[in-house]
Order: sequence, then structure tokens, then C-alpha cells
Amino acid sequence: MTRFAGCVIVAAGKGERFGDAIKVLTPVGGRPCLAWVLDAMQAAETVRDVVIVYGQHSEAPIRALLTAGDWPKVVSLVAGGEQRQHSMANGVRAVADDLDVVLVHDAARPLIRPELVDQCAEQARETGAAILATPVSDTVKRVERGVILKTIDRSGLWAAQTPQGFRREILLELCDSALSHGIEFTDEASLGEALGRDIGIVPGDRLNIKLTHREDVELADALFRQRQGATIVRYPRTGIGYDVHRFAAGRKLILGGIEIPYERGLDGHSDADVLLHAIADALLGAAALGDIGVHFPPTDMRWKDLDSRDILRHAVELLKDQGWIPGNLDATIIAEAPKINPHVPMMRAEIARVTGLSEDAISIKATTNERMGFVGREEGIAVLASATIVPSES
Repeated sequence: MTRFAGCVIVAAGKGERFGDAIKVLTPVGGRPCLAWVLDAMQAAETVRDVVIVYGQHSEAPIRALLTAGDWPKVVSLVAGGEQRQHSMANGVRAVADDLDVVLVHDAARPLIRPELVDQCAEQARETGAAILATPVSDTVKRVERGVILKTIDRSGLWAAQTPQGFRREILLELCDSALSHGIEFTDEASLGEALGRDIGIVPGDRLNIKLTHREDVELADALFRQRQGATIVRYPRTGIGYDVHRFAAGRKLILGGIEIPYERGLDGHSDADVLLHAIADALLGAAALGDIGVHFPPTDMRWKDLDSRDILRHAVELLKDQGWIPGNLDATIIAEAPKINPHVPMMRAEIARVTGLSEDAISIKATTNERMGFVGREEGIAVLASATIVPSES
């Protein structure tokens, strides 16, 4: 009978060497990096539960990815800390008590194979601690101030990978020691070494690369193409957005990023720009990234009275992180009053400025609801929007 393990996926780092993009959500092989990692853990026979450790910068898009995907083994999301030892400790403590082995995997290693995950878990259960690693094949030089000091004997040198597995009680002991003594480490094995633990080796896979620099994405893309036996083709996608806000006295009416003279505005947590909200949702929906409620929850006071142009900018940036750009937008504003058509040219110009689209790729139409329903009673405004996105490399 298979004995199960928990897996902590560390996705809290900022990837400072990687640029501004969220590294673990960078598209590789046509999908976010983290999606491939979750696929592997979902397929691993020994993994029962998955815990994801997120950073403040990555929480919303990771939640959106999970909402759009199908990974039932993901049982918990926990916040990371300032350093790896804090993030790892938070993740390990979120693993269920009945799981005797805990694996820790870097979310930036999308090419991990399920069978290696299983081998690492079984070895860790047998010996107490084990990691994936590969023998070093390059000649290694020790360098100081740009000058070679000596050539290192590479016999016996191995390059560490993840996952790294431990019996639960051992990893919890390591976590407590790291936090109480302020020990910093780059991987769990180095912490175990520092505290005198023997760490076993499971021969890994040289293709189990980590995304550290931008050029690593090109390599990972090529490896995925080879693995799948074909060139990955990404076709344009279409999304739909719908939003509605009721009228409220004492507020400005903001539509399409501009102020429209009217006796009432729209009620909402942000500036209630119902048009930009529907467009942002259409863009996010096309990329399966959730909706603006996920990224800008109305319960969060940080977004109180937020300019909805910032919401739309954020949606476009999320698309770029996933390898997409807007292709065209089409929206219909449903309102009995005020008159919308006189303001459409200014709306198109402002949306073009925010999204980077040309105005001829932005359609805004207006209609009434023939005096029917809440719109017909002039209680509010509704917007239906569609968006097409295209691969950014096309």
C-alpha cells in the first residue's frame, strides 16, 4: 500500500535576478511555470496533499491560477516570510499531521517528473532525508576578484535539485533550529548539513532545471517542445466580462476612465467605473486568471476609491506575465441615462492609452434597456464586454 507524503511548493521568492515578472507564473511551454509543477505533483502517486507558500506579490495571481485550474491535491495556501527559512517553516506546519514525509519543491522547476517525486519521497521515508541531485560534469573553478584561484576536483560534486524530502519530525526540528538560531540557507539540505543530519542522494534529471535567469525560459520552452514532440502553438483567446453598479448620490460618474457630467455617480468600493471593470474581467477571463474580485477584493481597504484605470493596467500586466497582450475590446454600456454616445470618443482614447491598444481595436456601444428592469428604472448601469487576447510573441 502506498504511504503518502505532503509537498510544500515554495513560491514566495521575488526572483530578483529574473526581472519584474513573477517568476513562478512566467509562461513556459505555453502555460504558467507553476501549472506544470502542480501537474507533476497531481500525478505523483506518493503525494496526497500540496501546500503552496506564496509571497505578497504573488498571492492574487496564484489564487486566480488555482481557480482556473484543476489540482484537487492543493489543500492549503500559506503566506511566506522575509527569508526562505520563514517561508519553509510556514509551509511545513501547514502539512497534515498524519503525513510522515514532507517534500519541499521549488515552484521555479517546472520540468520535474512525477516518478522522481515518488523516488525522493520513498528514499526520505527510508533514510530520514533525501534530495534529488545530479553529478557535476563541468570543470569547476574557484575565482576571486575575476581571477582563477584553483580548479576544484569535481569527483564527488553533485548539483542539488528539488524536491527535497524529509521525515516530518526531522524537518520540523530543522525548521525550529533555523528560526531559533537565525540560520539562513539556500535549500533544506544545507540546513540539514549545518545541523549534522545525513542527507541521502536520489539521482535526479539534468532537465529538471530551475528558472533563474530570463534565458532559462527559452531553454525550458525548448525542452517542453521536445517532451511533447511538437511545437507549442498558442491561439488567440476570447473572454467575457459583465459588471453592474447602482447609482448613488454625491459621487462622480466615472465611465471609461473619464468623468461624465451627471447628477449621480455609481456606488462601489473603487471609483465604480463599471465599463473598465467589465473590460478588465473580460481580459482576465480570456487568460483564465480569475476576475477583479480576486485581485482587488472589495473587503480590502487598500483598494478603497481606487482609480479603475489602475485595475485595467494591472489586468494588462498580468496578461503580459502570462505571455499575452490585448488584441481587441468590444463593450456595450446599458443605461437609460445619461446619454453615453457623446462621450464614446474620449472613452476609447483613454482606454487605448491605458491598454496600449490602438483606438480602432476598441469598440464601445451604448443602448437602453427599454425601460425594463433595474436599468430601465434608472437604478444603475450595466456593461457587457468581450476581449480577445493574442500571444505576445506573435
